[in-house]
Amino acid sequence: QAQLVESGGGLVQAGGSLRLSCTASGRTFSWYRMAWFRQAQGQERKFVATIRGSDSLTYYADSVKDRFTISRDNAGKTVYLQMNSLEPEDTAVYYCAGSQRVFYTGYEGSEKYEFWGQGTRVTVSS
Repeated sequence: QAQLVESGGGLVQAGGSLRLSCTASGRTFSWYRMAWFRQAQGQERKFVATIRGSDSLTYYADSVKDRFTISRDNAGKTVYLQMNSLEPEDTAVYYCAGSQRVFYTGYEGSEKYEFWGQGTRVTVSS
């Protein structure tokens, strides 16, 4: 069974940076697409960014475009989310998600991903 484990969350001042990591484990785990979602207190889980495994093609939510960067390591086992110019509105629990199924649309929908991490909390103070 595949598992995703996030790390790297914490407390940072507005304007600062954090890098989140998501490591996939499991003997035969391979993924088509990985993504980051976030959920602020009292709100629904929202899409942040996604990366396709075959060619590292990325896509971002408008709210984080030009501030966040999703990437992966060469082995394809770890996905990163570099977050710069953080704002208090970025405060949330960040979740890593993965899919082994191939899909070309709707990748902002959480229902597309069958694997999820436990989440890591990011708090941005003003």
